[in-house]
Amino acid sequence: MTLPEAPPPEESASLPAEDTALPAAVARAFAADGPLAVADPHFLPRQAQDELALAISHSLERREALVAEAGTGVGKTYAYLVPLLLSGRRALVSTATKSLQDQLFLRDLPRLVEQLGVPVRRALLKGRASYLCRHRLHQAEAEGQLPDRFAVRALQRVSAWAQATRTGDLAEVEGLDERSPVIPIVTSTRDNCLGIDCPEYRNCHVVQARREAMAADLVVVNHHLFFADLALRDSGVAELLPTVEAAVFDEAHQLVEAGVQFLGTTLATGQAIDLSRDLLAQGLRHARGLKPWAELAAAIDRAARDLRLACAGPLREVRGILKLRWEERAGDEQLVGPLQALAEAAEAAVPALAGVAETAPDFAKLVQRCQDLATLARRFEEDPEPGQVRWIDLSPQQARLVESPLDIRAMMSEQRAGPPKSWIFTSATLGADASLSWFTAQTGLEDAQRLVVGSPFDYAAHARVWVPSPFPKPNEAAHPAAVGALAGRCARALGGRTFVLTTTLRVLPLVAEAVRAEAPELTVLVQGSEPRRALLQRYRDGRGAVLIGSASFWEGIDMPGDALQCVLIDKLPFPPPNDPLVEARVRQLRASGGDPFTDYFVAEAAVSLKQGAGRLIRTETDRGLLVVCDPRLRQMGYGRKLMAALPPMSPVGSEAQALEWLQELAQAH
Repeated sequence: MTLPEAPPPEESASLPAEDTALPAAVARAFAADGPLAVADPHFLPRQAQDELALAISHSLERREALVAEAGTGVGKTYAYLVPLLLSGRRALVSTATKSLQDQLFLRDLPRLVEQLGVPVRRALLKGRASYLCRHRLHQAEAEGQLPDRFAVRALQRVSAWAQATRTGDLAEVEGLDERSPVIPIVTSTRDNCLGIDCPEYRNCHVVQARREAMAADLVVVNHHLFFADLALRDSGVAELLPTVEAAVFDEAHQLVEAGVQFLGTTLATGQAIDLSRDLLAQGLRHARGLKPWAELAAAIDRAARDLRLACAGPLREVRGILKLRWEERAGDEQLVGPLQALAEAAEAAVPALAGVAETAPDFAKLVQRCQDLATLARRFEEDPEPGQVRWIDLSPQQARLVESPLDIRAMMSEQRAGPPKSWIFTSATLGADASLSWFTAQTGLEDAQRLVVGSPFDYAAHARVWVPSPFPKPNEAAHPAAVGALAGRCARALGGRTFVLTTTLRVLPLVAEAVRAEAPELTVLVQGSEPRRALLQRYRDGRGAVLIGSASFWEGIDMPGDALQCVLIDKLPFPPPNDPLVEARVRQLRASGGDPFTDYFVAEAAVSLKQGAGRLIRTETDRGLLVVCDPRLRQMGYGRKLMAALPPMSPVGSEAQALEWLQELAQAH
């Protein structure tokens, strides 16, 4: 239903003729005898998809902003691509990840272009870290300094592929792990790119990708690239955006997080270590013996590692990424010394590099990198800017010091004030209320048209939801083991085919141990034991498996059919109260007279809960059980609001009923 909080659109009967042409063409495309149905015998018209596509058509015609939540199974990708392609308007499409980009560009777009018969020039644009840098590849081949034999083999694979690739997109390299240490060696960064001074500039894949994007009718990017480029103007999006007539953001629920991460100012210790490595390599290659390159590089490297240790403090083992409050580390000034040392080490290298700048273009770039690093370090010695929040992202490899805005309202308002265009934001989860305020409030889109279309799936017939009671409370020590034991019983009834989604990494081994004890015959796959892609492939291939994951496994995973028929969520996914961003938003809400728990914590939990539950039913014929192992969902007043956010699954009241349903699914398998 379209919500009238923003000025309601006029009835189509009163619209001028040009404002009905595109909606009519889109309706024909989605008709039972239209080109999509003719080309694909499995195509079925869906009322919800028609409604979404029609709303997007009107937004394109009127150059309006539209925020649209579309439940699982609506077919939102086609619902926005078909109007875009038929409109003939120049467009930018942004989605959440590089893998979704590839799916859009390599599968969905070519199929639709052929089915609709529309000549559309299209381009795929990623960040420069996705593209091979031929200059740095040649350097890596010449130096031969790699950490292990696996990296040597990976470099050989990249070198062979580089001879034939047209795009330079490293996603084409078969078997190249996205975490490979070779990738930063054979790609460029904004810091180390030589630009027009590069000997391989004419063959540069990054330049080629940008050139193709500027000439295309439809360009596919991702959210991280979109925001990073608006902040740094490094990848071509900032130049592209004013020239398009429509900007579409799929998986828009991830926009705010991506914007907060990339619109801010960041000092990464890994960035400093890369500078140290490049300084030493270029100094020895082009000006050996002229300056004390080893000492200068070692000083930067040592200062960067000392800064990471200061950020870690008493923490010795870090899994994943920890977000630390700035005050935890900066409050007693334990960061001041390492930041000063880093600034001084970077500044000390400047005169040495400037003294040999004429010998190679690399040195002028290194001078700029050293100056920028020193400026960043000095900035983080001072207090943050007003209205900004500061925190530390700590990982096993590095520390990132971040200063950022709390939301993307200012940025979106600035962009929407530019040349008139359609702004379309769509996702399966944009809020828990009818006005989608969770999303619109953080993006400044309260004036946008809003649409909510439900899923066409028959959840009541095909899915069950169970909140076990009695059950240990989430803050009790017995809770993780109870979750694992219950997951083991459910998975045994199904013969595997089970996901356990946790809200923290900390409990993963506890849950896994309990699953293994309860169901030793099953394969238990745990996040972090292998790359995410490999874990998902093993899960698909094995079937008799339980996969246990946190954060990144709550969304973006599509397991249709009987591959996944039981999802257990360990507890309600409230934001962690000691997270620095959460604390800052709570302060902001209190200052404006809001209720942080209702307006923020419950709203965030509802959106995350919908995302996790969305892993279960992916097609019209899927069947399954959702288990939420948190008695608060039944006992607390806010539980009703969270239950209402879930798809309308039929409730079961006991473990016996839940296992009976799973056994029924197993027999049908």
